[in-house]
Amino acid sequence: MAKDKKEELAKTVNIRNKRATFEYHLIDNYVAGIMLTGTEIKSIRQGKVNLQDAYCYFSGNELYVKNMHISPYGEGTYYNHDPLRERKLLLEKRELKKLFGKSLDQGVTIVPVRLFINDRGFAKLEIALAKGKKLYDKREDIKTRDVEREMAREKY
Repeated sequence: MAKDKKEELAKTVNIRNKRATFEYHLIDNYVAGIMLTGTEIKSIRQGKVNLQDAYCYFSGNELYVKNMHISPYGEGTYYNHDPLRERKLLLEKRELKKLFGKSLDQGVTIVPVRLFINDRGFAKLEIALAKGKKLYDKREDIKTRDVEREMAREKY
C-alpha cells in the first residue's frame, strides 16, 4: 500500500519551467539532487513550486539555485522555511567541473527546467546548460506552434 502511494506521488509531481524552453536553446541536461528542509519537501509534494525566475550559479566549487519559490507549508509552524532561500544542488564532481567550464562561455547560463520526485521519493531538479534565444528565434517558435495547433484542429 505504501509503495503504491509513493509511485503515485512520483507520477503526479512534475513541475516544468516552460519559460526556460521559450527563452533559451537548451544545450546539455543534467539531473541534480537538492538539499531541502522538511517543510520544503512537503510543499513540493503538494506541487507548490515556481521555477519561472530561477537560475543557477556557482559559489566556490558548489552549485546553487536561486529564486526558486517553494511556498511555505500550510501545517508548518515556526519550523517553516524561507520561500526564496538559495538551495544547494548535488552533482558529481566531474559534472560540476564540466558545467563550470562551459558556463564561463559568453552568453551561456544554467537554468532549471523541471522539478520532479523520483521513484525513491527524492526531489530532483533537471537543469540545463542554455544559450539565450534571439527575438526572431522566439517568433519562429510561436509561428510553428500556431501552425501545429491549426493542423490539429483541421484534423478533427
